[in-house]
Amino acid sequence: MHNFLFVVAGLVLLIAGGNWLLKSAVDLSLKLSIPKIVVGMTVVSFATSAPELIVSVNAALDGFPDLALGNVVGSNIANLGLVLAVTILLSPINVSRSFYTTDWPVMMLASVLFFFFIYFDGVLAKYEGIVMVAFLFLFLVYLLRFQKPAVIDLEDEPDVMLPTYKTVLFLGLGGVSLWGGSELLINGAVGLATAFGVSERVIAITIVSVGTSIPELAASVIAVIKKEKAISLGNLIGSNIFNLLAVLGITSIITPIKVVDQGLLSSDIFWMLGISFLILPLVFFPKGLRLGWRDGLLLIGIYLGFVYSTIG
Repeated sequence: MHNFLFVVAGLVLLIAGGNWLLKSAVDLSLKLSIPKIVVGMTVVSFATSAPELIVSVNAALDGFPDLALGNVVGSNIANLGLVLAVTILLSPINVSRSFYTTDWPVMMLASVLFFFFIYFDGVLAKYEGIVMVAFLFLFLVYLLRFQKPAVIDLEDEPDVMLPTYKTVLFLGLGGVSLWGGSELLINGAVGLATAFGVSERVIAITIVSVGTSIPELAASVIAVIKKEKAISLGNLIGSNIFNLLAVLGITSIITPIKVVDQGLLSSDIFWMLGISFLILPLVFFPKGLRLGWRDGLLLIGIYLGFVYSTIG
């Protein structure tokens, strides 16, 4: 029971810490007069990926590489099979042209790059992490130079700056909460894996990955309730790109990640590639550039099948 409470408490701290870090990061950007377009693509994206990054780095350093890998692979599957599915079940979304010209191709490139780096030797080495981070940097440069209309700007955000002490406070609280939450989550996840007699990968790919996807799910549901289109397919695909290139890239630069449970290579990675590829035909059929409730049911069905096969 205490392991489950550790997991819940860790997730709460991670979500709160990520929110505090995001507030302080955006405010610092305003204070430094950084253009909003740059803030949206860099500061906000990194801040919202902070829970996954801290959990993966901490897990790898603590000697639990399957938690680091399972967290990211599971989050990418959950973003499309759960978060996107719930969103389009509540309300259909129209997909912008940038989906098939930029977002989806880059997500598939990042996914395939990760596959080739880890599948044959079971290790994500430091030089491979550097390649992944470099790819992310080039992608950001391309977006900022050529795809500005495709980037979600922060025009709707108020330009009211926080007092400096609040910025520092949020920054400190965010950092401490993220680190403390990751420690609790990792200890709880390892304890649950031991108690149920399964590998850390199984807990990471199901419970941990869904937990770190909660902010995206909450934001999507709130956006639908408010009848806003702020959360789009592009946002979730962008999150998947950051998870692979930034989270795993930075983690493997700090310490190489070695696969322990071979289920990640024989099963999970193919589920991730499959559901990532499936989004393209779903967007075009039966209605062009639109995702509706039928697509949502299919994605939920695939996600439940993935969870069942993993637990089984």
